Amino acid sequence: MASEQQISHGTQYESSNPLSQSPVKTETLTNTTVLNQDETKKETTEFEKNKKRYQDLISTFPHAKGWRPKAPLIGYGGHWIIQPLLEGCLFAQDFFQARPNDFFVCTYPKSGTTWLKALTFTIANRSCLDQSSNPLLKRNPHELVPFIEIEFPFFPQLDVLKNKENSLFSTHMPHGLLPESISKLGCKMVYIWRDPKDTFISMWTFFQKQRSDNGPLNSLEESFDMFCRGFSGYGPYLDHVLSYWKAYQENPNQVMFLKYEKMRADPLPYVKKLAEFMGYGFTGEEENEGVVEKVVNLCSFDMLKNLEANKGEKDREDIPWSFYPNSAYFRKGNVGDWQNYLTPEMAARIDGLMEDKFKGTGLLEHVIYT
Repeated sequence: MASEQQISHGTQYESSNPLSQSPVKTETLTNTTVLNQDETKKETTEFEKNKKRYQDLISTFPHAKGWRPKAPLIGYGGHWIIQPLLEGCLFAQDFFQARPNDFFVCTYPKSGTTWLKALTFTIANRSCLDQSSNPLLKRNPHELVPFIEIEFPFFPQLDVLKNKENSLFSTHMPHGLLPESISKLGCKMVYIWRDPKDTFISMWTFFQKQRSDNGPLNSLEESFDMFCRGFSGYGPYLDHVLSYWKAYQENPNQVMFLKYEKMRADPLPYVKKLAEFMGYGFTGEEENEGVVEKVVNLCSFDMLKNLEANKGEKDREDIPWSFYPNSAYFRKGNVGDWQNYLTPEMAARIDGLMEDKFKGTGLLEHVIYT
């Protein structure tokens, strides 16, 4: 059972580096769970106390080849997840206790996560933060909206997790794997999905920037074939999308469902709808004063990419190590960039898979008419 500290998303525990520099190397992860000699006075985190149990459980799950030779994918709940992230997912299921007013940014990797984190944070905090003092100007969006399967288990000492006033969280977990308290308490969530062709290209190019000692990344062709067959982190992608689409259909008051391409083409009306859905709707006075436009501009791709905090090899300042420099989260953000990488045959394959998977679900019609 979770403690009061975990119920309030805080923790009294602090740890040394709970993960290795490589996010997917199990052998190294096992060794790094031991506290450094200089930190023996610090309590072991709840995650570290449960880590061996999760590893033993995961050893019984199906394993498949991953996108790097030393980073296998683990089958769990109909999806494939690399081991350290699956350990984080299991910990979140056991210990993350949502509160009724918590709001969740839910996405598949590389489908608009960073942008949506920036928007939700700015919407929720605009009453006390003007543009000159907004933390987004100095910090990466991922520092401000923590993942429940990453920061929550591995970095419980972070201020954003200790702050009881923070109600924004994020996850890449498919809907069926979310901690039960999120659904039971009726917490609201927003989900954004993207053309699978651009999602794949964004993911593959993103992984090229990963600081990893798990061997070379598979070729584009091999990775694409695996992606189409469902073998990718948190994949199959189309099943991930469907899990939230079904949740939206069952309870549209709890789940907001967005399409990346439509939102990129005309963000203003969607930002207004998002704010209203979150419970932070813009007033008529704010709209007259151009506040909605200011939020859109502050969170725009070009604005965030060109901030000093997101340039070059700069890392997050709130954790002792990082798999990616902040700049890795801002590549292009374009719609249709897949055309520079995929052949017509590859595009036809994935389009066909999407049409077959979504046929009869109403999802494709939703994209056309909303």
